[in-house]
Amino acid sequence: MNIRRAIDPAGAVSVSAPPGAMTVVLLMTGIVLSALTEAVASTALSLARLDMLGDVHATPDEFARLDYGYTAVKLVFFLLAPWLMSRLSAQTCLRAATGAMTLTCGVAALTANLDLLLALRLFQGMTGGVLLVAGQTMLLQAFPRTSQPVVQALYAMGAVVAPATLAPYMQGWLVDSLTWTWIFLAVVPVGLAALALLASTRLGADAEVRAGRFDWVGIALFSVAASCLTYVLNQGSRWDWLEEPFIVNLTIAGVVALVLFVVRQFQAQGEGALMDLSIFRDEGFAFGFLASFAAGFALFGSAYLIPSFAVSVLGMTPTEAGWLLLPSGAMFVGSLLLTAFLVTRVGLPPVLTVPIGILIFMTTMWMLSGSNGESGTPDMMPAILLRGLGLGFLFLSITLITLVGLPRQTVAYGVGLFNLGRQTGGLIGVAFLQTMIDHQVVLNKVVLGASIASGRVAVTERLAMVTRSLTARGMETGEAAQAAVQMLGREVARQATVIAYDTAFLTVALFFLAAAPVLVTSKVIISKIHARQRQKEAQPV
Repeated sequence: MNIRRAIDPAGAVSVSAPPGAMTVVLLMTGIVLSALTEAVASTALSLARLDMLGDVHATPDEFARLDYGYTAVKLVFFLLAPWLMSRLSAQTCLRAATGAMTLTCGVAALTANLDLLLALRLFQGMTGGVLLVAGQTMLLQAFPRTSQPVVQALYAMGAVVAPATLAPYMQGWLVDSLTWTWIFLAVVPVGLAALALLASTRLGADAEVRAGRFDWVGIALFSVAASCLTYVLNQGSRWDWLEEPFIVNLTIAGVVALVLFVVRQFQAQGEGALMDLSIFRDEGFAFGFLASFAAGFALFGSAYLIPSFAVSVLGMTPTEAGWLLLPSGAMFVGSLLLTAFLVTRVGLPPVLTVPIGILIFMTTMWMLSGSNGESGTPDMMPAILLRGLGLGFLFLSITLITLVGLPRQTVAYGVGLFNLGRQTGGLIGVAFLQTMIDHQVVLNKVVLGASIASGRVAVTERLAMVTRSLTARGMETGEAAQAAVQMLGREVARQATVIAYDTAFLTVALFFLAAAPVLVTSKVIISKIHARQRQKEAQPV
């Protein structure tokens, strides 16, 4: 593909006289399929955890390394990808990462050796970080600014919609119908198709990335920070957080390494820093980077809560839990395309659709907070469909605000940081919700248990009724009485869990109620700061 490109004064790229629409479609499809391989690999352990534990003969602590190891390495390579793209080429990085992801997933499906699986997961994290940054950077630099709403909407179908809706259903069905190995095997044909499309198309001149020396100190500091803090956020709830000295030590080490990394980046600017902090001078990026944390909280937090509630409370199978989210994918895609239409054709500023997405998402979480142990798919589906609608408005708008206005040479750094912010927000959100549910279940059991103390008339009558029912079925009176007490205890635990999840759903809605004014205020402050900087730059020396 030989596309002639020119840079307009605003820093965007114009594409002139493309040789054929089919070539553009093939390239776009290849990048979306490449992102889809990462979507499946990144969520592979969410539903296959219990099946894999027995096959790999691992303890929960050993198995957890497969999950947080992947995430920690991916965070590191979000920041390393721009440097790799400046040394090789964006096309080479994307093709190599897609091929490596395909290969490692194929090997992972053929082994149950824990050490080999860990090495493969770490390598998948590397390739996942690179292919996401390289693919989105190529799209941002290869297409004109006017086309970006549609381009980014299509890209989001593989990078955002798939892990939030398609992957859970596909993985649940494979686990229930076949085995966990088929989750990794399913990546292979998708990856091969993506690789074939990427190998048969070219962007012409390669993506531009500002070159710099390799920052050994910076990457070492960030690797320590990412490893420690990812483990803390991923496993802290199991260890009761700061009650465990090991978690305290990791938290301190991670925070110190992160602070030193930020200081290092400010000191090394212009001398080979790992990050190009000049992108924060862009008003849209500065605001969008903050908003990406909230967007990650919404996406990953809700994607954790809904299937977890369906499996643990409603007793659904992984396939049924995945089906709950699948229909929202159509709404997600529809709202992405609708947002693209409003921005492209109607001329609506992307910043105006952000509050629309927030309001719809808050409504979704509020509706789900009324769920109970008898809820089914018809009861939850309206809220879940609204979730897809709200996320589409939210994600595309934030992407356009954050990345489209960046200069060509800094786009790769912006894409890496944007993905880093979204992933970090998701980690914080899931960790927070897991801890809240655990604590709420314990608290609710105490409260409910106090209300059914022995001696109360209603409790005595309920136990007597259950005892008579069990006795009528042939159970001895003593055993029936004990069984009645156990059944009441299980019902209390179930109700305590239902209330805990309802509280978590409501908390997510309240989080956005608090986050919305913070984001608006930050937008105003950032706008004023950049306005003052422009005034100073405009003043004659």
